[in-house]
Amino acid sequence: MAILTHLRALQAIDMALREGSLQGAAARLGISPAALGQRVRALEDYLGTDLLVRGRSGLQPTAELGRALDDLHAAFAALGRVADTLDFERPSEIHVVADPDWTELWLAPRLPAFRAQHPNIRFCINGSGDVPLRIGAPDIRIAADPDPAGETLYSERFVAVTGPDNLRRIADWDADMPMEGLPLLHVEPERSAAAPGWPDWFGAFGHRRTGLDRGVHYRHVRLALDAVRQNVGFLIAGLSLVADDLAAGRVVLAFPPDKSLPARWPYRMRVRPDAARRAQLGRFLDWLRAQAAAEDARLSAAAPVDAQPSPAAFRASTTDA
Repeated sequence: MAILTHLRALQAIDMALREGSLQGAAARLGISPAALGQRVRALEDYLGTDLLVRGRSGLQPTAELGRALDDLHAAFAALGRVADTLDFERPSEIHVVADPDWTELWLAPRLPAFRAQHPNIRFCINGSGDVPLRIGAPDIRIAADPDPAGETLYSERFVAVTGPDNLRRIADWDADMPMEGLPLLHVEPERSAAAPGWPDWFGAFGHRRTGLDRGVHYRHVRLALDAVRQNVGFLIAGLSLVADDLAAGRVVLAFPPDKSLPARWPYRMRVRPDAARRAQLGRFLDWLRAQAAAEDARLSAAAPVDAQPSPAAFRASTTDA
């Protein structure tokens, strides 16, 4: 077990140096920056020396690591080739690295339907699942990605959502600036540069003049969404990620769905070329593309769920009552 732990730490260091940051390496490995940092620190504590330092151009190896750096890169390149060669020994395993919020809020609710049809296909998604994480490149990477070389799955749209009880707060507020002074929730911008936030939304649609960046900031959409369900405040979120909550009434649209903003770039998928020849992976890719096409159609229509009443409509309905 200690050898596997050290191997994962070395993998984290190798990727951090290639990416220039812990955050970039964590995204590539499908784990959190904190988890990746813990791997590095555990190995540094074991060796009794620092291995990484932060320089002007990003992370740099210390002198101690520098002496082993060529061997480190060569070793992981060789391990990658070994993983590719042995890949056909595990034809029923699919390894995916994807945006964690997209994985939990979009993929996870849909995956049981695929698994019911293909019970022998096993998954490792972001390092956990039916099979353990393996060394080497994953079969599939999915993220909001500016590189057009990736295969486009769908383009997200971002809407304002809140808890059901909060619609009344908008209705009883300022008719011209219905969001002025109300609690805002934010997802830290480094989570996804593709995602617009409240300053972008208010810049496009108005409804508030001050405090556009104020409020509670969350590391992940799924954490902010928990607060939304409890009527803590208002959040800008991807429509595809909150569709299930909207359909179940756990959250509602604070404004009609036409008041939405597009993502700066779409969710894109990269498939490891040699892995694409496997029949099991092909079945999953066909299913995933069909799910993404259906999502893209819903987002293009801008109303994948029944539209909630606008603040003015809500005000009128409560007055009539």
